[in-house]
Amino acid sequence: MILKRKVVAGVIIGMVALSLLAAAVFGGRGVDYYGAGATGDAVGVIRINGMIVGGPGSSSLFGTVAGSESVMEQLRRAAGDPSIKVVVLRLNTPGGTTAASQEIALEVSRLRKAGKKVVASMGDVAASGGYWIASQCDRIVASPGTITGSIGVIMETQNLQGLYEKLGVDSRVFKSGEHKDMGSPARDITAEEQKIFQDMVDEMYEQFIATVSSGRGMDPGQVRKLADGRVFTGQQALEYGLVDDLGNYYDAIRAAAVLAGIRGEPEVVELAPRRGWWETLSSVKLELPAFHAPAWLIYRPAAD
Repeated sequence: MILKRKVVAGVIIGMVALSLLAAAVFGGRGVDYYGAGATGDAVGVIRINGMIVGGPGSSSLFGTVAGSESVMEQLRRAAGDPSIKVVVLRLNTPGGTTAASQEIALEVSRLRKAGKKVVASMGDVAASGGYWIASQCDRIVASPGTITGSIGVIMETQNLQGLYEKLGVDSRVFKSGEHKDMGSPARDITAEEQKIFQDMVDEMYEQFIATVSSGRGMDPGQVRKLADGRVFTGQQALEYGLVDDLGNYYDAIRAAAVLAGIRGEPEVVELAPRRGWWETLSSVKLELPAFHAPAWLIYRPAAD
């Protein structure tokens, strides 16, 4: 038992020391991976991984989220870099918030208006907000087994009133307006509040339909038939006109180079933002060797 505690303490101390070392090396400023020395016409790659949310985004030991601010920064960098002739958006995301997806999609449209082509490359999943963004690209490349689509909007609330009553939890609310606590888990929603929520969902849904329709050059009625929230494989999406080609990441790179008129093997530049030292450290996988204590070292309590 004592030995086990020492081993655990040693591991913790080692991790702390490694964190302090990383902070000292990187100076808290992070590592700038943007612009890996492009020497000519290049394909810029922007990766959208994880849930799409507003803000700068983050990568930690607990997961990755794609922040709209970070992605927009990369798109604007690409617009201002003369060496970047075309951009590939590598998408691995189940979607996210409507507003964050709209922010990124708007910057994609602005990048295209600036004269640069944009190709979407779908990985495992590029659904909902991920497809919202992809629909604004010049071309979409997906694998046959990619999960995409999910054109729709969802909003959820929970009613925990029955649970609170069983636990003896009494919630008291002081509010400035009738609907200020709308969606509170401490009570059920009213019929009027149900309509308010549904109207919001319906409005965002119509925005989604209009975005896909204009981006893909499809009739709104045609999009609406596919927009019941279902997901499609990449193969199905190709048949329905939601994507343009089947292929992997490198096929998307080649398609982007062709669109931009780049001859030969294109130079590829990662347009990742600056990373903090903790994000850099958390991306390193630490594997400890298995430790098996000999039998004579195992702690056993003394017999009475």
